[in-house]
Amino acid sequence: MTEIPGTDTLGPEALGVALGERATLVQFSTAFCQPCRATRRTLAEVAAMIPGVGHVEIDAEERLDLVRALGISRTPTVLVLDRTGRVVRRAAGQPRKADVIAALGRAV
Repeated sequence: MTEIPGTDTLGPEALGVALGERATLVQFSTAFCQPCRATRRTLAEVAAMIPGVGHVEIDAEERLDLVRALGISRTPTVLVLDRTGRVVRRAAGQPRKADVIAALGRAV
């Protein structure tokens, strides 16, 4: 099991992927979650629009250690990380594209 750093910062070790150069959108999903599919599309579109922004989707059922450490209680849950992995925004439920872009403003 991966040791999880403090809940206010997530690095590549905890996520299993490199962070985006400027920011990272982290999505917690489950296989049966319909809003997770739409959230995946929205976050992928935003990440493609803004240079240096990465998107990673984490299966909540496979990463219960991380889910528990971060207090994730529903899917989708989206975390916006700055370039150092610090959590700058967090939201549960399906986000609107405009809200994701606005949240990235605090990270980049």
